[in-house]
Amino acid sequence: MLSAFGTPSALTMCLLGFGSGLPFLLVGYVLSIWLREAGYDLGLIGLLSYIGLFYALKFVWAPLVDRYPLPWLGRRRGWLFASQLLLAVGLAGMALLGPGAGLPLFILLAGVAAFAGATQDIAVDAYRIEIAPVEAQGALAATYTLGYRLGLIASTVGVLYVAEFWDWRVAYLAMAALMIPPLLTTLVAREPESTIPLGPRGGFVQAFVGPFVEFFRRNGWVLAVALLAFVGLYKLPDQMLGVIAGPYYLDSGFDKAQIANISKLYGVPIGIAGAFVGGMTVAAIGLRWSLAVAAVAVALSNLLFILMSVHPGELWSFMAAISGDNFSQGFAGTVLVAFMSALANRSYTATQYALLGSLANLPGKLIGGVSGFMVEASSYTAFFIFSTLSIVPTLLLLVWLWPRLAPRSAA
Repeated sequence: MLSAFGTPSALTMCLLGFGSGLPFLLVGYVLSIWLREAGYDLGLIGLLSYIGLFYALKFVWAPLVDRYPLPWLGRRRGWLFASQLLLAVGLAGMALLGPGAGLPLFILLAGVAAFAGATQDIAVDAYRIEIAPVEAQGALAATYTLGYRLGLIASTVGVLYVAEFWDWRVAYLAMAALMIPPLLTTLVAREPESTIPLGPRGGFVQAFVGPFVEFFRRNGWVLAVALLAFVGLYKLPDQMLGVIAGPYYLDSGFDKAQIANISKLYGVPIGIAGAFVGGMTVAAIGLRWSLAVAAVAVALSNLLFILMSVHPGELWSFMAAISGDNFSQGFAGTVLVAFMSALANRSYTATQYALLGSLANLPGKLIGGVSGFMVEASSYTAFFIFSTLSIVPTLLLLVWLWPRLAPRSAA
């Protein structure tokens, strides 16, 4: 463990993880708070959350990242540097314009930032898998998660504090500046020794078709579809809350500083603890049981948000909801990463992992886009109950997959 965590690659993944975590909430959760404070209604905010679909559809252009190296820094680092630079430009543009100066252009810039952030994720995931052998992947995933969570702290606690005491423009400019460390890391990091697939890659069409054909051929059509559906449904209860959470905190009587303190400054370390507990649980009880425990925990944690509606404006209810939500998110996130890493073939690292990662976000993003209308048509409490029950199809699918996952669980 000490050897794995002490390698330069572990530090590299921590810094790259910080860059990956930084934009995710800036084009989602935090953006929804900015828009809500600017006076936009929940329905529009929910629709604008479809910007985050770039993270759910990154498998569409991932074959380009696998197939075509950019003319600098190598295949992985070239795409990393380009996406990080574009991300910094997008965030700076959002800061300088703001929603009041022209919502269409502001949303376009947010889309640029989301696209760049998703592309960065594709390159980072491929880099992580290719930079070290299988036995070191646990340490790299852990340090990446640590950096990612620190990025979440900076992009929520930092942004909300700066926005509270200065304004949103300064806050988002500061986030653009925080992309400098990941950019420098990409420049000094080493390129993986080989990103050449085991077989011939072929032309443009083969670059897009080959990774998917290999996945279905290796698993068989029935099992492949079941695995993809399981990954897609696994984070559904958590993903559904992504858009609603920020406005819900405001509507519950908390200001931006309180939201920053509780949801991120307090909540993110809880999530980091959950991530490491998830890793230990996989080692202790195996992958299958860990998947089951994590799925139930994520779903049940949504019910804790009902406490906030029963006790509005009370910090203890806010802390209880955040504790359960962040711990279960961290726990389930590590378990799901371990599962998806076992499914991906290193011959097509970027594309297959991007497909799995995209599916893990897609259903929740689609429902999250209309979540504002769902809340306005019913209530926050009804929505939280619905999100909890959404785990039922996942558990039924896991029952069917249970005997078929035994070899992977043992590995």
